[in-house]
Amino acid sequence: MAPAGLGVGLLTGFFGVGGGFVIVPLLTVWLGMRFRRAVATSLVIITLTGLAALASHLVAGAGLADIGLTAALAGATATGALAGSFVGARLPQATLGKAFAVMVVAVAAFLLVDVSLLGGPPG
Repeated sequence: MAPAGLGVGLLTGFFGVGGGFVIVPLLTVWLGMRFRRAVATSLVIITLTGLAALASHLVAGAGLADIGLTAALAGATATGALAGSFVGARLPQATLGKAFAVMVVAVAAFLLVDVSLLGGPPG
């Protein structure tokens, strides 16, 4: 598990991504974890990683984030997570896995178009 965690950490550090897009497939495919448990484990890992990143940014003098914006996004995210959990609990794991795969491919395609044709994110 340590090499897997190191790999996810490197991807997160290099590209600012990782999270569930890397952790969930790693846990399900490489480590044989059931999809729902992999998602829950991923959320805990993302939370701890986010707290560590926040601490490092604060130590570096970045200052606190916009509290109003952060609260609004956190509230909307929590609402979406509750709705997603409600729907996800009623779907077969195979359906969830396929939907996750479609979403990952769609995000990858968007990023490829963004970087290749549109010049990447604004800098």
